[in-house]
Amino acid sequence: MRIDFRGSPEPTIGVEWELALVDRSSRDLANCAADLFAAAGPRLPDPGRLHKELLRNTVEVVTGVCHTVGEAVADLRRTLAEVVPVADAMGVDLYGGGTHPFASWTRQQLTEGHRYEELINRTQWWGRQMLIWGVHLHVGLPVRERVMTVLSALLNHYPHLLALSASSPIWSGVDTGYASNRALMFQQLPTAGLPFQFQRWEEFEAFASDQLATGVVDELSEIRWDLRPSTRNGTLENRICDGVSDLDDLASLVALMHCLVVDLDTRAARGEALPTMPPWHVQENKWRAARYGLDAIVVLDADCHERLVTDDLAELLVRLEPVAERLGCSAELAAVADIPRRGASYQRQRAVAERTGGDLVAVVDSVVRELRAGLG
Repeated sequence: MRIDFRGSPEPTIGVEWELALVDRSSRDLANCAADLFAAAGPRLPDPGRLHKELLRNTVEVVTGVCHTVGEAVADLRRTLAEVVPVADAMGVDLYGGGTHPFASWTRQQLTEGHRYEELINRTQWWGRQMLIWGVHLHVGLPVRERVMTVLSALLNHYPHLLALSASSPIWSGVDTGYASNRALMFQQLPTAGLPFQFQRWEEFEAFASDQLATGVVDELSEIRWDLRPSTRNGTLENRICDGVSDLDDLASLVALMHCLVVDLDTRAARGEALPTMPPWHVQENKWRAARYGLDAIVVLDADCHERLVTDDLAELLVRLEPVAERLGCSAELAAVADIPRRGASYQRQRAVAERTGGDLVAVVDSVVRELRAGLG
């Protein structure tokens, strides 16, 4: 089976930002996405900037094809400037966490559509549990021959991205003890989780052919890896990050992901052998970042060297400075260091819960306020 990859001549970016809808009074999830689409759609210059998702409590704000982080953030701002007033009139707020702290999956409604019905029919209880939200970033790659090489090398930085974005510590009213419960929830779906580490595109083609032949998937988009090639767009799609509530944090994470992919592809194009790790180290790093967040001690290489993730991140940011300058995102990349200084979202949510004696409505309020403050 041949799979074409429509390579991008430039390292363009596209952002997909999943947001939950919460009732302004109860702070529970609100199953009113269809009404929001109907009201907000005519206000948008491009209705395609707002997407449906599996559940009616979710909207996805997406950018067009952008060249810089600043352009992508401005695109998101324009869309939200039209969506937020509509949500206000409906009595709902946008919520940018990886999970909701107390909502029950039993009260959520499925978005109409055969694709969604089939997903739930197949995955049953685990599929219905998917009250999770994330941020996806597409980065254009020029040739398919380097896609899987870059993907495998990017897995070395998986724990950095997850720890920085982790925003799902509380699930069904209980602090799970994890910084990102979302990361471990999502991998319960049969085609989700960590990707296989293929070195050649032909290996991916053989894998996809087997998946289609045995009915594991009906189309390539049903391969829901945390990192995956988007063949139609000619991009590498990064789906590691939890939901994000702060627009500055989002800009920083997009800058880091953009710089990482461009750096790795540039090095591969020069003929450099990119560093990778055995799958068992990659898997362990995912778990450590999900469990401990910014306090995770991560495995660095195949020789089992380890380091605190924030220490390694500080060195990584310095190394990526020339790449960021070339891509026009130096300020956004430098601001990545602000996240550990002021606390990642999972830490901020826990601080609110502790300060209020476990008031989870107050936790939702705090996440909503962050998004509103970022929009000005």
